[in-house]
Amino acid sequence: MRIYFDHNATTPPAPEVIDEVTSRLAAEFGNASSIHYFGQRAKAVLDEARSQVAGLIGAEPSEIVFTSGGTEADNFALRGIADVSAGRLHLLASAIEHEAVLNTLKALGRHGCRTTIIPVDQTGIVRPDALAAVLTDETALVSIMHANNEIGTVQPIAELARIAHARGALVHTDAVQSAGKIPVDVKTLGVDLLSLSAHKFNGPKGAGALWIKRGTRLAAILTGGKHERNRRAGTENVPAIAGFGVAARLARAKLASEGARLAALRNRLEEGILARVPGTAVNGAREPRVPNTTNISFEGVEAESLLIALDLEGVAVSTGSACSSGTLEPSHVLRAMGLPTHRTQNSIRMSLGFGNTEAEVDYVVERLAGVVGKLRSLTRAGR
Repeated sequence: MRIYFDHNATTPPAPEVIDEVTSRLAAEFGNASSIHYFGQRAKAVLDEARSQVAGLIGAEPSEIVFTSGGTEADNFALRGIADVSAGRLHLLASAIEHEAVLNTLKALGRHGCRTTIIPVDQTGIVRPDALAAVLTDETALVSIMHANNEIGTVQPIAELARIAHARGALVHTDAVQSAGKIPVDVKTLGVDLLSLSAHKFNGPKGAGALWIKRGTRLAAILTGGKHERNRRAGTENVPAIAGFGVAARLARAKLASEGARLAALRNRLEEGILARVPGTAVNGAREPRVPNTTNISFEGVEAESLLIALDLEGVAVSTGSACSSGTLEPSHVLRAMGLPTHRTQNSIRMSLGFGNTEAEVDYVVERLAGVVGKLRSLTRAGR
């Protein structure tokens, strides 16, 4: 038996997405920039997908720029604004951002930008007063993720955006972990830039987007041809983008029902673990959270050992961001929340998705109780 509880790392593509990608790969091989029949067919596919992706976030199709994924979209937002912000070279990001934002911020700091990290509280929330305290008249951009990839906490983006705009700063939000799981509307959020990634909601890898509010100036970070209305050079990956569009349409259609189903499964999982396994605690705010994510610490158990032991039991979970796998460093998210060192090293993330069932949740709770007990006994014996 194999159970996949790592949907925040990536999701299995929906059957409809697989059908769309394979059919477009075979039939729509034209270059969307070509003016002949084959090129115009490919362009029509892009136009349809652009409308579908825009529909997921309440945007206009013309505001969607396709990218290779969330990392490129984040880079595009930060680097693109920095390149056109002469005189306003101060960039802000929260301490719990994805590495795609934090490492880009570090790189820009080495090239003349002044950067500041905004702290979070013990629940993983950026408080409005914390943002206000670090804003200056030179701040060009504030980047705060909508939902965190490790703990699932949802930020008060609309309120934070109002504070940033009052000081003349633009606002970017990484919505990679929220889009397709909870309602995301760019007008309600009040942001200027928003990042998306298809493979986080049952679409294909290698397809993402940056939403750019009409009238927002930013420089292209990939230069070359006139693709994507001169905003992102490079021949578009038509089959993957088509799959992205289908995934966005499916996510929008089932948003309410699937969100409620996943929240019920997540709560069943949490309650089962807290009841069956002593010395456990949930990390981060319980609400507001995306409905599929929980991050739990296990006293006296090393997270890497627990992950491997669960994998041997047929259960796939994570210690945090898949982009940070292989490192022995404790979670930067949990550290930013001020958790004790042992909590940052004994916590695992479980993220549910399409296809997960109550039977799988109960199986994981049962196996987890036995695995944790065994690991703790081995630790005590070693001591």
